[in-house]
Amino acid sequence: MNPRAAGAPARTVAELAGAARDRFGDQVAVVDGSTRLSFAELADAVHGAARSFMSAGIGRGDRVALWAPNSARWIVAGLGAVSAGAALVPLNTRYRGDEVRYVLERSGARALVCAHGFLGADHIGMLEGAGFDLAGLAATVVTGEDIPTGTLGWDAFEGIAAATPPEALDERVASVGPDDPSDVMFTSGTTGRPKGAVLTHHQTLRVFSDWCDIVGLETGDRYLVVNPFFHCFGYKAGVVASLVRGATLYPFPLFDADAVMRCVDRERITALPGPPSLFQSILDHPDRRRFDLTSLRLAVTGAAIVPIEMIRRMQTELAFQTVLTGYGLTETNGTATMCRVGDPIETVSVSCGRAIPDVEVRVVGPAGEVLAPGEAGEVQIRGYHVMTGYLDDPAATAEAIDAEGWIRSGDIGVLDERGYLRITDRLKDMFIVGGFNAYPAEIEQWMLQHPAIAQAAVIGVADDRLGEVGRAYVVARPGQVIDVDALAAWCRDKMANFKVPRSFEVVGALPLNASGKIDKLELRARARAGR
Repeated sequence: MNPRAAGAPARTVAELAGAARDRFGDQVAVVDGSTRLSFAELADAVHGAARSFMSAGIGRGDRVALWAPNSARWIVAGLGAVSAGAALVPLNTRYRGDEVRYVLERSGARALVCAHGFLGADHIGMLEGAGFDLAGLAATVVTGEDIPTGTLGWDAFEGIAAATPPEALDERVASVGPDDPSDVMFTSGTTGRPKGAVLTHHQTLRVFSDWCDIVGLETGDRYLVVNPFFHCFGYKAGVVASLVRGATLYPFPLFDADAVMRCVDRERITALPGPPSLFQSILDHPDRRRFDLTSLRLAVTGAAIVPIEMIRRMQTELAFQTVLTGYGLTETNGTATMCRVGDPIETVSVSCGRAIPDVEVRVVGPAGEVLAPGEAGEVQIRGYHVMTGYLDDPAATAEAIDAEGWIRSGDIGVLDERGYLRITDRLKDMFIVGGFNAYPAEIEQWMLQHPAIAQAAVIGVADDRLGEVGRAYVVARPGQVIDVDALAAWCRDKMANFKVPRSFEVVGALPLNASGKIDKLELRARARAGR
């Protein structure tokens, strides 16, 4: 083994907390309400959690699921699991019991950390109601005050760390290699079933070291992150980037414009990433001028069209010096292209930037031919940061990544002569609800389990507040009557809220194209026409 020398950069995410302690020491690492942790204190907490996981029986190469909102405890639990040699499996806090059960079983997770009671939800009850047997896990740790039977409270979890000596943790951390899996990020697709993208320590650290350089995140920046940590970008451009660069991280579990502006004012926040809807909400807030937001310097956005007027207002009314956009897939560690500091506002508005260092982006036609600048085709990406594959799914991996290492994005785009990418359409049927990716195939699969539904088709439609929301067209089974309000309530019970269609239309039949498939172009045309 070759453990990291004191003061040397981290080779793995398992070493990240210790490396940040060596470099940044008593500087503030995390502020979460009344909790303020220095980098040294954060490292101690992470290493304590790692020893607890080891005491619970978590071994090198195991997987630990984390079902919780942004918080200091998420950071401690997540990095603790990785420091114990496990691969982290983040779970969407909006998921319902059936959705979480599928990911837990598919990933083979050995432990679960859950913010039981978040937003008043009975998370453990939902999971047990979905038929998942918690007894099959080495540990189920809950972070709320209510400790359900068969689970371990956070204080008790911390208490079992003593069974694993610090020397054993040092050996475990040193045994983790840069090419080992650091996390398994589950992402849905056109098949409707979530797939686990396996990503490595080296990929994660290199991508977000470069990302920090590109966007200009600096040591001492005060960095407010609303982007959910359970998303690849939220975790890695948030938690990982902050520890790589020595920025102070302010995790927010939910976006609330008033709370965000109060924090910016009180803490003099300098960096704020988020989807366009976040910045639009702040700009249009009736009480915005009551807060001093002049400390804001850096914004990173994307995930939807970014209006040029919004960028202008961010620079003139909110005093942002830098506003950048980017593009990536979960399968590429969340990042593939980025605009650069100094790019014209017109470029930032209409493009996703150019490839990050040592990454290639191309656009291909229907026969796989590489297209010239200005021609629209499927965006493909190749580089060191592409996932090693989908977990235990070689067929899906082979379908996504060709023999030369190019991964299909499922997006239609155009490259200009400078290599800047503009996304024009989606091959995938995905739409984006307030920054959350929603996949119609997955939503339709859930809806087809309803006893009254024979067929379902979901599309994304424009929404002033969230950018896009779902609209469902459903056909009833013979002899059945669909109650739209009851159907909406049923969907809310089965799916994360962002997936639930905001409107439903019961139709006698769905339009079909020449090949007999549901014609979603026609459904989108109907929606635009208000029919």
